[in-house]
This record gives sequence, C-alpha cells and structure tokens, in this order.
Amino acid sequence: MRLLLVEDDALLGDGVRAGLRLAGYAVDWVQDGEAARLALLDQRYDACVLDLGLPRRDGVAVLKDLRGRGDATPVLILTARDTSADKVSGLDAGADDYLVKPFDLAELQARLRALTRRAAGAAVPILSYAGVGLEPAGKRVTLNGEAVALSAREYALLHDLLAHKGRIRTKSELEESLYAWGEERESNTVEVYIHHLRKKLGAELIRTVRGLGYVLGETP
Repeated sequence: MRLLLVEDDALLGDGVRAGLRLAGYAVDWVQDGEAARLALLDQRYDACVLDLGLPRRDGVAVLKDLRGRGDATPVLILTARDTSADKVSGLDAGADDYLVKPFDLAELQARLRALTRRAAGAAVPILSYAGVGLEPAGKRVTLNGEAVALSAREYALLHDLLAHKGRIRTKSELEESLYAWGEERESNTVEVYIHHLRKKLGAELIRTVRGLGYVLGETP
C-alpha cells in the first residue's frame, strides 16, 4: 500500500515515514504544497497524510485542487491547527479525516486503515478469500484459521491483491504498492513474491493472466 506524506517538519516527517514503513507502507515524503500537488498528479496513492501549514502552497489549497479534478484519494489531515474552524475548513475542503498534533502513531495507523478500508468498500476489518484471511490491524495472515508467517513485502503484495479482489493487477501496479521513491527495484521482484505466496498459501490462490498480470479471485 502506497502513501503520500506531506510534512514540512523534517524531524517529524522522518519519524512518521519510518513508523509507517515499519507498518508495511511504501511512503513517498514531500515537504511543500507544490511538490504535493505534483506528486498527486503524477502518482496514484492509496491515501495521503497532509499537513496544512506548508511552504509554497497551503494544505487546504492542495486538497481543493485534488478534489476539484475529481480525485477521490483518501486524505487525512495531520496538523497543529486545532480550532473548530480549522477542522470545519479542512473537512469541507474534502478531507476524509482530521488528526491534531501531537498524536499517537498507532492512532494514525488505525485511522489510515479505516480510510483505506472504506475507500475499498470493505466495512469489515478483515480481508479474506478461499480460506485466506488478512487482518490489517494486527498484520496477521491465516490459512484455514492457522497463522502463516509472511515477510513485509509478501504481506504487502497479498494485501494489494486482496484489496483488489477480482481485478487484474499489472506487474507495474503491484510494484508501485511495494516501493516508495528511491527504493531499489529488482526486475523479477513481483514474480518472486508471487511464487512465495503460492508456496505458503496454495498454488491456485493467485492466477497469472498472461500478458496482463495477476488476479486473486474470479474476474467479472
């Protein structure tokens, strides 16, 4: 799952990025509003964590630009602005959630899970298919009720496929969910992790659609 973090405080941004990466997210971090606007134009994100008091372009302006072009990317505002008027302004501009600094990283992660779950149309906080269950809150995967140990990248790939169940995911789309900017990519990464998942969860779970990509579940 790939996130955009927009935060101009270097110390805080570095800490949040590190914490979210440990939680299994691929995180791109920018430090001003104009860079955020360009990133959101160029890249599809599962969610955006957005500060308001930013150089070059205010966070509310970034949000209005995003919603003005019909982009429904889930946005969580993370800011020190704590008045009711600020919250109303941010939510009315199109934010999906609003969290005031200082904050607890575990709460931020829980709110992001809720946002991405709603965006995927899944009210239940467990993704499942054919005996495989994935619980985002605990990063726990089971097969027919038995726990299965996955690496961080295996987990991220399985999460992407379950979240897009029934839809073909191209190799490029899967890579985007695994890597943030600047992270080195190997040409056969997706194939390797698909192989690992099949060994651990069953050879028939993930289907290869020749020339297109991979799918978990039946396509419409």
